Amino acid sequence: MGILSRFKDIMAANINALLDKAEDPSKMIDQYLRNLESDLGKVKAETAAVMAEESRAKRELEECDYEIDKYQKYAEKAVRAGNDGDAKRFLVQKNALVEKRAALAQAYAMAADNAAKMKSMHDKLVNDIAALNAKRDAIKAKVQVAKTQEKLNQVGSSLNGVGDHLAAFDKMEAKANQMLDQANAMAELNASEQTSSLEELASKYEEASSPAVDDELAALKAAMGMTSEE
Repeated sequence: MGILSRFKDIMAANINALLDKAEDPSKMIDQYLRNLESDLGKVKAETAAVMAEESRAKRELEECDYEIDKYQKYAEKAVRAGNDGDAKRFLVQKNALVEKRAALAQAYAMAADNAAKMKSMHDKLVNDIAALNAKRDAIKAKVQVAKTQEKLNQVGSSLNGVGDHLAAFDKMEAKANQMLDQANAMAELNASEQTSSLEELASKYEEASSPAVDDELAALKAAMGMTSEE
């Protein structure tokens, strides 16, 4: 029964401990399921063989019991018929079968014990696989969420320096605004100066072309004996 020793660790498998040691639980659980499926196929084949052996041992024991009972009845009939010699022969055969039965009973007990162990192992594997299949999707979902969070953390770390760049851009924008304000102020001053000069010039000629002034100038020249052409 080498199969029992080869798979005895399956009976004591601790899935949670294996998951704790795994760097990537989703990959680990897939691998563990593949291993269990392979183990289950082997255990199932061996379990069938052991159960067949149990059935054979049981059948041989039952056949031996039948033969023992049969020769016991023959011996009783021979005694009732007064044939003690025949009765003795039947009893000798019966006793031989009784001795054989002890060995057959021992073989059947061992076969039944092995079959029980194999069936227990088979049932545990089936339950483990069912439990893991039920947990697999939930475990993979949690792993995916953790990986996504890790990526977000990395992106967040890389964006920490963006604040410094934004602050620098704010300073440059403030400098540009200051330059623009200065340029606008200078343009306003220049425009003010040009307007003032034009107004003064226009005022000068407006006074020169005044009719009263022109008349007074002609009268002054006439009194001085000067013509207007001079």
